[in-house]
Amino acid sequence: MKKKADKEKDLQALKDMLAKTPAMFVTGFEKMTVAQDFELRRTIKGAGGNYQVVKNTLAEKASDGTEAARLLSGLKGMTSLAWTTEDPVALAKALTKYAKDHPSLTFRAGMVQGRVIDIAAINELASLPSKEEIYAKLLWLINAPAQRLVTAVNGVGRNLAVVVDQGVKENKFTA
Repeated sequence: MKKKADKEKDLQALKDMLAKTPAMFVTGFEKMTVAQDFELRRTIKGAGGNYQVVKNTLAEKASDGTEAARLLSGLKGMTSLAWTTEDPVALAKALTKYAKDHPSLTFRAGMVQGRVIDIAAINELASLPSKEEIYAKLLWLINAPAQRLVTAVNGVGRNLAVVVDQGVKENKFTA
């Protein structure tokens, strides 16, 4: 049994995490084996996230005064939190893929940028492109006008050369 000082330390650590976390997903994990839990933790860590099994009362107490208070009030059953301070899309993709492969993990709700989202919104978030894909598309869009300009400028010279070459071949010009 934990001592009161240890419980207060755990409460403060969870409260600090909730205060600085912009993206979090509340999950349930009924009938999950140890091997599945280990695989889930490795998957979440690979997506840049963290994972913790929490007591419902501890989560509710720690969330008082934070944006996560609405999300963590009235929890029932086995509860775990997956959170990230980096890319919520990557974490949502990883959790959604894992949940499809292992039905023992279920979503309850989530929070992104202070907004509580439901399961449908989590699935929509997971279907978004990753940060890297968005950056690549943005760079392509920025680069495209310059590329078209160079192609057009080169095209004028190329077209002139083709016309002169055709004229020489048809003996209309003497070179």
